[in-house]
Amino acid sequence: MAVNENTYVNIYEGLKRNFLYENDLNSIHILINLYDIEDNIRNIYPKYVTIQCIKNYISKFLKDREGNALIASNLGELIHEDINRLELLLYLDGYKKGFADIKNANLLEKKAVEVYDINTLYHRKYLFQFDLNNQTINDFKEELFLYLKETDDYYKYLDDLIVYYCNKIIEPKIMNLNNHLDSQLTIKCNTKSLMINDNLEILSDNDLKSIYEEVVIIIKKNSNRLFKDAYWNGLNDRVLKRYK
Repeated sequence: MAVNENTYVNIYEGLKRNFLYENDLNSIHILINLYDIEDNIRNIYPKYVTIQCIKNYISKFLKDREGNALIASNLGELIHEDINRLELLLYLDGYKKGFADIKNANLLEKKAVEVYDINTLYHRKYLFQFDLNNQTINDFKEELFLYLKETDDYYKYLDDLIVYYCNKIIEPKIMNLNNHLDSQLTIKCNTKSLMINDNLEILSDNDLKSIYEEVVIIIKKNSNRLFKDAYWNGLNDRVLKRYK
């Protein structure tokens, strides 16, 4: 019995949900196999940079508060697996879209054969993934993503997914951050006494809301960059696969 496209879409979305919200590792392995990119898994290399950006922001945001580095570190530990899952899934989505983009792969191949001879293409592991010095390719890449931004609804899907995921997974953890912080002991000395205060409320609700809002902004920014990197890598791998 034939399986229609909607059935595959439903399977994909179900596997994504299981991986993102249930931390089901089997789902991501099945998804990679279904995406038919398992032969290229060695070239799939997402850069997990979002969590470090978040920790840097929190440390700066709380720069006048004692223990800012500890708070940033604690939050990083609290949400880093959630952020990494999101980044991995978005990278795979972007890579798959780039790898499946036959039209732009054809255009990129035309430019590739102007730069490399056929024999060189047969022996290259990478095409233009890390080549930032070829202005013709840089212009092609810039025009490609301007076109995608204007015509591809994936960008809206990406923003909607991030907002929903952050609301469901990230926001509760940030708003309950105080419960995960070690008790901070403040020792105040004066000439008459030594007073030890156990500060249970490290961050106000306004602090936590501000942190959460900035975290969402950081995730959106890095996710768009990640998508572009993944799409470009998938597109380049599609061209090179024709010479393997």
